[in-house]
Amino acid sequence: MALRRIRLYNDELLRKKSKPVKAIDQKILTLLDDMKETMTAANGMGIAAPQVGVLKRMVIVEMEEKLYELINPVIVEAEGSQARTEGCLSVPGKNGTVERPARVKVQALDRGGNETVLEGEDLFAVVLCHEIDHLDGIL
Repeated sequence: MALRRIRLYNDELLRKKSKPVKAIDQKILTLLDDMKETMTAANGMGIAAPQVGVLKRMVIVEMEEKLYELINPVIVEAEGSQARTEGCLSVPGKNGTVERPARVKVQALDRGGNETVLEGEDLFAVVLCHEIDHLDGIL
């Protein structure tokens, strides 16, 4: 595992759309491990591959000491509404209020290539939406 440099808000790469992961190989697994280490070192709750300079559809979220590694995540259901103050590892020291769904269902692959479906509410929904936004170049 290795710490990777977190790209900051003025980096054009963060505004680009990420490509789907076609095959889960050792390079992808190493990237997941590096993303976890980088997120942990920065005291984050989530991180997306573009934030470490890789335009792949991959995010990591840690919620209540459980790690979720999501490859090619897609929000398949969203309902309700909530406004919360959010921060971002790519915009250090800044926070803003963002409107998000109160509940989401996300479909993705795990590191083993198995399909997984997560349901997140409240803060978990916010973090999932925030990280998936990064994959579409939304900062």
